[in-house]
Amino acid sequence: MKQVAFTMKLLPGNEAEYEKRHREIWPELAALLREAGIAEYHIFLDESSGTLFAFQNLQDDSTGTDHLPETAIMKKWWAYMADLMETHADHSPKVVPLRNVFSL
Repeated sequence: MKQVAFTMKLLPGNEAEYEKRHREIWPELAALLREAGIAEYHIFLDESSGTLFAFQNLQDDSTGTDHLPETAIMKKWWAYMADLMETHADHSPKVVPLRNVFSL
């Protein structure tokens, strides 16, 4: 599996709402992510800093995630989440890619 990890930043006081919205993720968005080759997607919160750590396992042959930012449902989700986290002008989350330095 290909692995991807990154961080994002949650705005203070939005922890419960962020979790709620993800518990209620839209079925069409979940389907799109799976179709794009995301086999697993985990998001963890460092409550002391508001840093969100995201980790994805992608199918080995997956290149389908490249098109996700262009889809209408992804843009709609970003707009829905924009009031909770740091985003760019287009509402896409500010993402910091992480480099794998150790695996066991």
